[in-house]
Amino acid sequence: WATKDKSSKKNVLELKGKNGVEFLLQYDTESIITDWHKVLVDTIRQLIDKTFVSYPPILFKCLLLLSLARGSVTSTAATTTAAETEQKKVRTKLMKFLMKRPTLQTVKEKGYIRENVFGCDLATLCAHEKTTVPSFVEKCINAVERRGLDIDGLYRVSGNLAVIQKLRFKADHDELDLEDGQWEDVHVITGALKLFFRELSEPLFPYSHFNKFISAISEHSLTISLILSSLPAPNHDTMKLLFGHLHRVIEYGQDNRMTVQNVAIVFGPTLLRPEMESGNIAMHMVFQNQIVEFVLNEYNYLFQ
Repeated sequence: WATKDKSSKKNVLELKGKNGVEFLLQYDTESIITDWHKVLVDTIRQLIDKTFVSYPPILFKCLLLLSLARGSVTSTAATTTAAETEQKKVRTKLMKFLMKRPTLQTVKEKGYIRENVFGCDLATLCAHEKTTVPSFVEKCINAVERRGLDIDGLYRVSGNLAVIQKLRFKADHDELDLEDGQWEDVHVITGALKLFFRELSEPLFPYSHFNKFISAISEHSLTISLILSSLPAPNHDTMKLLFGHLHRVIEYGQDNRMTVQNVAIVFGPTLLRPEMESGNIAMHMVFQNQIVEFVLNEYNYLFQ
């Protein structure tokens, strides 16, 4: 049963999967929620194997649907013969359902489950889209350049956070059309693009290369070039597109007031950071900005 710190409502069950995902299940009628609790406990005991435990959401949905379809597992005492017979039927149906369900990978391949754009792994997103640069990044860059690179404070001025979150939702559900009038503020698009890179599960400059870039920043640009060429294709190609775009933004610096230094300050912490923060946070920020600034200044050489 769920504790009061999890829910202030009464009759709340707490389901926690092996992967840490938690669900709260609530019903006002105490006898019904008690029967649900018994069915859950009995079913988990019967089906305690690795395949079953890996998919707690499926169990949760199936139990909920079956229970709602009948109105309740049983309205009589759980100890009666009728209740036990009903519970066995539920377990049998669950077993049949779980044994013939497709694998998670199969469901994803058929397009029934789609990875979110935000907060994803870059390589996984690119593999799903069969490209080396996420379509969301291309859409945002193209939209910004169509609106004009001379807009004051490009990438420095913050867009409306509520609208950015709405754009994020549309992107995650594959419903985004940046030509729609609700995205007319270019700062919303630039804010969403920055948010995308900030929320990548691993930064555009991979954790494994962070120290390499720091060590190479004081050396010849050839060293940086070699490191960049060793990056996975999604990282390298996305970086090439993004920095090419930012290089063009800087060319309009007299109008948009975005110098190399300003762009580096905005994108440094967003594009690279150490996997484990240490006491050298201030020093890391300096290196982050320097690396982005260096790549911008040497863009034509590094990505020729």
